[in-house]
Amino acid sequence: MRKTISILTLASLAAIAPVQAQAKGCVRGAVAGAVVGHYAGHHAVAGAVGGCIAARAYYKHKAAQQAVQHPAPPPPHH
Repeated sequence: MRKTISILTLASLAAIAPVQAQAKGCVRGAVAGAVVGHYAGHHAVAGAVGGCIAARAYYKHKAAQQAVQHPAPPPPHH
């Protein structure tokens, strides 16, 4: 029971985290994590949550690197 509550807590935190990472990262990570979790002892849900969090972190890091390399131009002054 505690394990289920922990997984649901992590899933809700990942869902409401204010990041600009693409949703496709979460979906890709969740699918990969679910497959790995399933084969690693029938922990597909925990793997999906972990994969989603890891993929979102990866895409957030990647977006930050691109922002440093290619900064957005300043907004025009009126």
